[in-house]
Amino acid sequence: MQAMIQFFIQTPTALYWFVAILSLCIGSFLNVVILRTVAIMQQEWQQECQLLLHPDTTINAQQRLSLSQPASHCPKCNTPIRWYHNIPILSWLLLRGKCHSCQAAISIRYPLIELFTMLCSLCVVAVFGPTLQMLAGLFFTWMLITLTFIDFDSQLLPDRFTLILAAVGLAINTENLFTTPSLAIWGYVIGFLSLWVVYYAFKLITGKEGMGYGDFKLLAALGAWLGPLMLPLVILLSSVLGVIIGIILLKIRKENQAFAFGPYIAIAGWIALLWGAPIMELYLGV
Repeated sequence: MQAMIQFFIQTPTALYWFVAILSLCIGSFLNVVILRTVAIMQQEWQQECQLLLHPDTTINAQQRLSLSQPASHCPKCNTPIRWYHNIPILSWLLLRGKCHSCQAAISIRYPLIELFTMLCSLCVVAVFGPTLQMLAGLFFTWMLITLTFIDFDSQLLPDRFTLILAAVGLAINTENLFTTPSLAIWGYVIGFLSLWVVYYAFKLITGKEGMGYGDFKLLAALGAWLGPLMLPLVILLSSVLGVIIGIILLKIRKENQAFAFGPYIAIAGWIALLWGAPIMELYLGV
C-alpha cells in the first residue's frame, strides 16, 4: 500500500488515470443507486404499512428489491444485461444507445452521469492531489451526486445518505481534515437550525411548507464537513442557483411548480469544499 501511494505521488498522470477509470465504474454503480433507492424505500414503506394493518402477513424475502437484486436487465424485454454491455460509456456508444436484444432506447442519462462523476472526481484530484483530503473529497463528491439526482427525480433526500454523509464528516474532522472537531459539530448544528428557522417562519407566515427536512439534514451534513464559516457561502450559492434555474423551469413549464432545492445545496457544498477558501478570500479582499 505504501509503495502504491508513493507511486501515485511520484506519477500524477497515473493517479489521474486511476481515478478516471475508478470514477467511471463508480458512476455506473451510482446509476443503479439513483434508480433503485426510491423504489426500495417505497417497497419498505408499503411492507411496513402492510405489517401494521395485517400483523400476520408474511413478507416474501425473494420479492424484496435491493441494489443487487434483481440483476440489471432491460426494462422493456427483461433481458439480463451482460457485463460487457455494462462497461461505462463505451458499451452505450457501441450499442448506439439501444438494448442489444430488443433495440429499445437506453437513456443517455446513464453515460452522462458516468461522465459527470469522472469529471467531478478529476476536479477533486486536481485540487487536493494524492492526500487524505482527496480520498475524503471523492467520497463527498459521489454522495452528493447520488443525492442530487435522487432529489431531482423524486424530491426526496434519503436519511440513509444524508446521515451517513454527516457522520463521515464529523468522523474525518476529528483529524482536522477540513476543519476542527468543534467547528464540525457547530457546523452540523447551525446547518440544520438555519434552514429549520427559515422553514418554520415561512410556514407560520404562509401556512405552507417551503422545503423538506431532507434539506436541513443535507445542509447539516455539509456543515459537519466544512464548518459553520462556510455555510453562508453554501446558502448564498445555492440560493442564486435555485433562483436562476427556478426562473428557467418556470419559463419552460409555463406554470408554478414545486422543485427540489437539495441539488443546489449539494452543488454549492461541493464548490465550497473545493474552492470555498479562495472564494471567501476574494470576497473579503484578504
